[in-house]
Amino acid sequence: MRILITGGAGFIGSNLARFFLEKNQQVVVFDNFSTGKLENLQDILANIELIEGDVRDIESVRNAMSNIDAVSHQAALGSVPRSIEDPQTTHAVNVNGTLNILQAMRKNHVKRIVFAASSSAYGHHKESPKTESMPSMPASPYAAGKVACENYLQAYSTVYEIEAVCLRYFNVFGPRQDPEGAYAAVIPRFVTALLKKEPPTVYGDGEQSRDFCHIDNVCRANWLALQASGSKCKGQPINIACGKATNLNQILQSLQNLLKTNLIPVYTDERPGDVKHSLADLTQARQVLGYEPEVSFEEGLNRAIDWYQNNL
Repeated sequence: MRILITGGAGFIGSNLARFFLEKNQQVVVFDNFSTGKLENLQDILANIELIEGDVRDIESVRNAMSNIDAVSHQAALGSVPRSIEDPQTTHAVNVNGTLNILQAMRKNHVKRIVFAASSSAYGHHKESPKTESMPSMPASPYAAGKVACENYLQAYSTVYEIEAVCLRYFNVFGPRQDPEGAYAAVIPRFVTALLKKEPPTVYGDGEQSRDFCHIDNVCRANWLALQASGSKCKGQPINIACGKATNLNQILQSLQNLLKTNLIPVYTDERPGDVKHSLADLTQARQVLGYEPEVSFEEGLNRAIDWYQNNL
């Protein structure tokens, strides 16, 4: 296949590019480098086609879609806090950008799309684990946009017979995840602080739990979704995670043990829009895609630490 990865210079996209190359696929990366980094692709530039463009620009998207067999749509402005500060830009990139992708697929007769959906769709549902049959309850503009995109993919699947899969990622972590900036994810933030011998910052009491999923599991899930039969690709959401919840205090203690540090964390106010608990039911992923999380949270944490120690 010739696969277009939108947001291919980002954390997830660049890992997918490597994964698809290992599967002997042709890879086209599309990115505007607003959050993605060229250095994430440096070692594979000779093996991919790189197009600089923005998903908000419909002409750029249409041009990138030429001779493409399938789309791995990872481009997005991530972060709940960022979406609360600037909901319009988040909507323009995440929702309008996705609509541009779908329109360009129609024009270029591209049949298959795998979309980076989000567990934020579940919001503050108290029931656990989260199942895809639960009604969405977005608690932030970011989550609302991701749910809107799911609805668009389902609609395009129904009306235009586009084969679509929405993979609801639960807290992905691993190599090339940016540890810097106001919107950095929790694991790279913790690891970076501990490696620098600085007290890590915890938002809230640290008892909020997440189903952390190593990037290798996510790459494999995307590959399975690209391989699935068309009858299974109707735009439905599918949870992608490990099926195990870990709270932030536990993560911090594990990291302190692995890195042989004993720094006292700084606890500060909870962030608006943050969900308290998140745990995935993986029944759908197993039944529809044959997905199993092959890298456990503990193994993934060890791999992430190795990468940060070698690359920071």
